[in-house]
Amino acid sequence: MPATPAWPPQSTPRLFVDQLLAEGPIRIDGPAAHYLVSVMRTKVGDPVKLFDDRTGEWLGVAASVGKRDLTLDVTQLLREREAVPDLWLCAAPLKKGRVDWLAEKACELGVARLVPVVTRRTVVDKPNTERLRAHMIEAAEQCGRTALPEVAEPVKLAALLREWPEGRALFFADETGGVSALEAMRAHKGPAAILIGPEGGFDAEERAAIRAHPSAIGIGLGPRILRADTAAAAAVSLWMAAVGDWC
Repeated sequence: MPATPAWPPQSTPRLFVDQLLAEGPIRIDGPAAHYLVSVMRTKVGDPVKLFDDRTGEWLGVAASVGKRDLTLDVTQLLREREAVPDLWLCAAPLKKGRVDWLAEKACELGVARLVPVVTRRTVVDKPNTERLRAHMIEAAEQCGRTALPEVAEPVKLAALLREWPEGRALFFADETGGVSALEAMRAHKGPAAILIGPEGGFDAEERAAIRAHPSAIGIGLGPRILRADTAAAAAVSLWMAAVGDWC
């Protein structure tokens, strides 16, 4: 006897909805409707997975499909919102393209909060946080995440250090050398953040200010020189493996 096909199928499109989801009808319009109707060719009766970053992932079934909108009947909760490790990524904004990649990877790797940090060598002083969030949403839709990282407004390094919350470890990638990242992270379990500088690195005065902060721990990321976005992804991966939800 043939096996019953999985429902909804793995190929079911996923969509972020910026409103609290519950059982009942929901209208989809704008770019999301264009994606479902024109790109995915959604028809009445087709399933769509929805998530709202608050309750979890839901199953919707297309009840009516128009040219520019459609109505989905939300029928059941498939998964609760995932637990998110308490890790912030504080990173100097990079050039367009590279900072978009950084936002995507921050979401995929499970960062709870992305904080753009303006330093003296920062190339971009005012990153487009709405665009960064859009890239995170797209990454979450594709990777099956039910939670999105918070995107904070840009903050200057001095203000970040001055207002740093007590009890949160601040691991900063020190290009002049630091302790083993894995050893440091394993020794400081609990709320944490990773601080990554700009393409040119922190200047001497900034590095001294960071080192002087009581929560700061300078870490090394191996023998090779890493670009800023690569260093961010590497450091987050190490933290997830050491004390996050990879271990």
